[in-house]
This record gives sequence, structure tokens and C-alpha cells, in this order.
Amino acid sequence: MSLFSVEGKTVVVTGGSRGIGRMIAAGFAEAGATVYISARKTAEVEKAAAELGCTAVPADLSTAEGLETLVSAVDGPLHVLVNNAGATWGAPLEEYPGHAFDKLWDINVKGVFFLTQRFLPQLREAATAEDPARVINVGSIDGIRVPAMPTYAYSSTKSAVHMLTRHLARHLAEEHITVNAIAPGPFESKMMAFALDDPATRELVASNVPLGRIGRPEDMAGAAIYLSSRAGAYLTGAVIPVDGGISC
Repeated sequence: MSLFSVEGKTVVVTGGSRGIGRMIAAGFAEAGATVYISARKTAEVEKAAAELGCTAVPADLSTAEGLETLVSAVDGPLHVLVNNAGATWGAPLEEYPGHAFDKLWDINVKGVFFLTQRFLPQLREAATAEDPARVINVGSIDGIRVPAMPTYAYSSTKSAVHMLTRHLARHLAEEHITVNAIAPGPFESKMMAFALDDPATRELVASNVPLGRIGRPEDMAGAAIYLSSRAGAYLTGAVIPVDGGISC
């Protein structure tokens, strides 16, 4: 088997109908994995799944019912769980609402924790010493450095995702389950549309990336596949910036 092979693995990608989640799901599907994608909007997730060759599971992962829907849809061992679903919120400091913190904490942090918790039996079933089960949490470079935008709850929750990743990694290592995080920089996504849809702003964003460009789908898929393959089997508790050098 190739050092970077994920062929035959079962993979769940939350928030997989668009943006970074779709990039990751597409990469796994193309590499021969069996992929389940979830998202709240039924039409969007079913359309994306049909295009990618994945299985669609409509589910709101901020609720207990949504978690149960997704977990019940996946039969047998789970080799890779990608916790990508998330939300953001921007507002001036003086106007920043308390419910923004509540919403983002539920989705960005509690959703990651409780879905991982619910999938533990299937992750344990897949795990071996030579080929651990993998959990990949999608954080953000905004959880590493202070963002320019007033996204206070977003940056705080993504920083929490990074620490949660390390905490889970420490406790699950003895069960042969690795837990790592990817911290993306600017990629095509709904969260970045406000900046990247405008050519002038897009050029400005790209000019602030040391590598001089916006991230491409293969950049994101490649990081997730590396972490899920034999090549990444000895890595756990890491937060990997995939940001073109912004966080350097």
C-alpha cells in the first residue's frame, strides 16, 4: 500500500457540502475512500454528494438529534472523522451580541467534542497500532493569531478547537486514535466570500499571503489525506497551519 493511500477507508466529513469540507471530501473520494458528508441543508448536501460520489447525511450537528442522525447513518468501523462544520460571526466590539458566543460555542466546539464522543465506538473498532483511527478537527489561523476582522467569538472558539484537539489527542493515544487539527488560511468558502468575491479585495488578501495566493482545493485535501494515511500515523496533537505562511 502507498505511503499516502487512504483507499478503502471510511471517512465522515461534517460541513461537507461546500467550502473546505467539500474540498476534503472530494480528495478522499477521489483517493478511493468511502465518504459520508453531512450538512444542515438537505438539497445542498444531496447535490454535493451526487457530484462527489459520497453518501449524504442531512443533519444539524448543533443538536443531539442531528448527532444521532449522522452516527446512525455510518455502519461499521470509522477510520477517519473530519470535524469541519463551523460558523462565524462578525460585529463591532460595542455591538457584539452574547448569543453569537452561544451559537459558535455550540457549533464550533461542543459539536466537535460530542460528535467525536459519539463516534468513539466506531473509531475504536477501526483503530490498530499500525494504522490508528484518525480525528481531524478544522480550526483556523484565526485561532493562532489575532484576525483583523471583529470576529471575537469565531477566533475564540477556533483557539478552543486547537486546545480540545491536543486534549483529546493526549487521552486517545493509548487507544490508537490520533487527533490533529488543520488551521486553514484563506480558501474559497462561504466564510471568505465577503472578501474573495470582490477581485480587488481578493488580490489584497492574496498579497498578504507569503506564498502569494489563495489556497487551492488540493492544498486542503492533501493535508487531510496526509494525516489519514500511513505517512501521518505517528502524528497526534498537532495543529497544522495550511495558510501559505501567514502564521509564520
